[in-house]
Amino acid sequence: MKNKKNILIIGAGLCGSFLALRLAQRGFSVEVMEKRADLRKTKIHSGRSINLAFSDRGGKAMKMAGIQEKVDQLLIPMYGRMIHEKNGTSKLYPYSGLKDEYISAVPRTALNCLLMDEAEKMDNVKIHFEMECTQVNLEDTKATFINQQTGESFEKSGDIIIGTDGAGSILRRSMLLQPNFLFNYSQIFLNHGYKELYIPPGKNGEFQLEKNALHIWPRGENMVIALPNLDGSFTVTLFLSYKEGEDNFAKLDSPENLKDYFRKDYPNILKLMPDLDELFFENPTSSLGTIRCSPWHYKGNTLLMGDAAHAVVPFYGQGMNASFEDVFVFDQILDRNLNSWEEVFEAYQKERKADADAIGDLSLDNFQEMKSDTAAPLFQEKRNLETALEKEFPHLYSGKYRLVTFNEEIGYSEALKKGRAQDEAMLRLLAEKKIPQHLSLKEKLDLVNQTTQQILNKKKERLI
Repeated sequence: MKNKKNILIIGAGLCGSFLALRLAQRGFSVEVMEKRADLRKTKIHSGRSINLAFSDRGGKAMKMAGIQEKVDQLLIPMYGRMIHEKNGTSKLYPYSGLKDEYISAVPRTALNCLLMDEAEKMDNVKIHFEMECTQVNLEDTKATFINQQTGESFEKSGDIIIGTDGAGSILRRSMLLQPNFLFNYSQIFLNHGYKELYIPPGKNGEFQLEKNALHIWPRGENMVIALPNLDGSFTVTLFLSYKEGEDNFAKLDSPENLKDYFRKDYPNILKLMPDLDELFFENPTSSLGTIRCSPWHYKGNTLLMGDAAHAVVPFYGQGMNASFEDVFVFDQILDRNLNSWEEVFEAYQKERKADADAIGDLSLDNFQEMKSDTAAPLFQEKRNLETALEKEFPHLYSGKYRLVTFNEEIGYSEALKKGRAQDEAMLRLLAEKKIPQHLSLKEKLDLVNQTTQQILNKKKERLI
């Protein structure tokens, strides 16, 4: 490995740019090939999420690279979910019982540009734009590209090739097509799609909704969410079935039908979106899918990372954070000074695959929770109790959301196992009226923990 220092990365998105920075900091020579034009010089295409949820798993990766303070300048804290009922009432449900545990909205493009800037400050990083990868020769560690400005086709090689080229990864497709390579791949789509909309700033540049919250309008099978932007606006996302149910995208085929739907289900935000018609019919309806594959590598030549290896639906706000954590884990594997890239790739996949599968499952769980459960009285009772326990006993209790989002020292798979058991225990106890109000918080904690352990023990027995 000492003589194999030249790394070719396909994709200069969030994961690829951050990976390039970190590998360069470790002394590798890195070349990045990006299909898109340079985001720092061109306007972002409309219709794709322009802000994301940044949390502790992403934060630990930024600290590793020494750039957390620069990232902090892009963040807007969101202390909880602001749930908007159909009758116009709203309530904030904190993400944690502790005030210093919150997630933040971050503009996708600004963060990507920052990561590219930091990477290009390194003398051993080069990023090339408008270079579309068409295939990867896994045996020879070569990739074919087309220069989108000239139409010229050419090859590039590296000691290794890492694909951070997203859900539509060309490297992953090349693995799938590789003869005699036992490559497993699945892509599962939801029956729902999403449409990006927008709430502009007020007349004086003010936020027209509570600034420090992630806003949710749960409506059973469908929902709207909104995240704040630095300029006082909100990115609004409508999640709606394509064709099924009483309301779906297929029925919203005219401005009149669109307005009627929003008047019925989202009347309090309709007045905040003067460009609703224009944005709805201009922006694409995008799909929501989960991608899983294995192995993530071919011999010691190529490796998949980020969404290319494990794309998830966006409902836990962990897609970006999981990709940054990929780089963090990969960096830890490099510290072991293994003998070959193949050993590095094997160790990385062994360390990371179960967690990648788990965050995919957790994200699907949270879709149900956000669009429907958050409006249910039992769920709200559960969340209030969780918040009280977290506040009073922060070292003894963490709900599932806190385990996933603020306990970055544990893996997603552990958070999934414990968090699901806790959810089952608390919901069962509350539904059966087995947590009477006269109990102290400590007694309630003991009861929840006891029931959780019983559930975990039964699941362990079934596995045996």
